Amino acid sequence: MTPLVRSALQIAAFAVLPLATFAQTNLVVGEVKKIDERAGKITLKHGPIKNLDMEDEEMIMVFRVSDPSMLHQVKVGEKVQFDAERLTGGITITKIQKAK
Repeated sequence: MTPLVRSALQIAAFAVLPLATFAQTNLVVGEVKKIDERAGKITLKHGPIKNLDMEDEEMIMVFRVSDPSMLHQVKVGEKVQFDAERLTGGITITKIQKAK
């Protein structure tokens, strides 16, 4: 590997690190209150969702999910971390995982 190629790979690796860190910090903590598989929706109790300008302290909301298989990854009563976006048709969960 030439020094030029090695330098380019190192720069690319360092450029990706902040993006991975940013993605983790955008996750919102919540608790699953209800799962409606037929409608493709999940009800979550959650804190602020900064990327959606929802700065209220705590609320319960019903969300659509971008992929219905996400509803099988969590159960009612579990703590979760999720990311939501405003998509056509409303606010939609684009990522969800059990809280660590």
